[in-house]
Order: sequence, then structure tokens, then C-alpha cells
Amino acid sequence: MGNATAHQPGNAEVRALIAAERQELADLLDGLRPAQWDAPSLCAGWRVREVAAHMSMGFRLSLPATIRELARARGSLHRMTDRVARRDAAAHPTGELAAFLRDGAHHPWTPPVGGLPAALGHDVVHGLDITSALGLDRRVPEVRLRVLLDGIRPSGLRFFGTDLGGVRLRAEDLDWSYGSGSPVYGAAQDLLLLAYGRRLPPGRLRGEASSRFTAATLA
Repeated sequence: MGNATAHQPGNAEVRALIAAERQELADLLDGLRPAQWDAPSLCAGWRVREVAAHMSMGFRLSLPATIRELARARGSLHRMTDRVARRDAAAHPTGELAAFLRDGAHHPWTPPVGGLPAALGHDVVHGLDITSALGLDRRVPEVRLRVLLDGIRPSGLRFFGTDLGGVRLRAEDLDWSYGSGSPVYGAAQDLLLLAYGRRLPPGRLRGEASSRFTAATLA
């Protein structure tokens, strides 16, 4: 299904990858123009500023505050994260949103499921939600992509609502593929986005089935 790697990083190395990703993304956010902050991201319904606010939510909200927010959302994690992202995006200037990510670079937060690799995936994919939508040429380092690509499993695809039935993903810039069927070609980081349930801007993928994973427009 996927290509195995010779090296599987340990927890300390993954923590270092997470910290580097957050610091680099904070630097990138600091350089965005006001119009870019208000541009749509690949996260449906969120602008860049909502994505940036969401990325630091896990290490800004205490556990009691998170439980209160979840109760207000009637137990829906999706409603909770959407509400908090919109609230925080409106409440904080862009410089603070970038600083939250930088200041939390070494925070030990992880999602409820998946541990440190899931935390890395959270940062990498949301960073790509921003840069891919804005057309910025940021390349995620291969070592970070390898951790995430080699961790793709059917359970994760189901969680993100990704249907790869009859499709084989084939990276054009790395020795990696996943699935079986009609090949869909693209950069490894674009295929990662696809596995995480995103639809990509036109022109990013090749193959007969690529239209299944391509957005008409960003809105």
C-alpha cells in the first residue's frame, strides 16, 4: 500500500519536527498581507485567520475551558472548534495569532487520538490549508511528510471522509504511493492534503480520477 521508510523517528524527534513546523509557520504568518489573512483557506468556511486561530487552540485552552466549550456546543467537537476559531480570529490581531503558534512551539498538546504524529499532522496540514490556498510555494521538509504519509491508514481516511476507492495515489517528488486503481499523481504534500479530506485548487493533480479531489473554486 505505502512505501516503508528505513527510519521511524522516535518521540523526541517528532517533537522537534512539531516545534520546527510551528516556528516556521509563525514566521510565514508574520509575513502575510492583510488581504491574505482574509482569503479563503482549504478548510471549508474558514479564512486564513480562522485556521491560524484554530492551530493554537489546543495549547491556549485549558482542559476545563475545553470541556465548557464542548458543553456549549452540545458535545459536537466540530461545532466547538468552529465556534472557537471564529471567536478567536475576531478577538486577536494577526500578530498575536502568529505569536500564539510561535510561543507554543514546544507545547506537548496532542489531539485526542493519534499522539505526536497526529499533532504533527495537525500542524502540517493546517499550514498547507493556508499556503496551498494562497498559492505560496512553501515545501514541507521531506522528513515531516514521511512521518505522515507512512501513517496513512484506512481508519484515518474514514475519519476525514476521504474516499480513495479505485484510486492509487502516486507522489511525483518522493518514492511513495498508496492504494490501488487509477493513478492520481501530484506532489507528496498535495496528496497528503487529499488524504486528509481536502479538495485541491485546479492544476495540482494529474490522472483520470483527479477531478474527484479538485475544488471548482475556493469560497
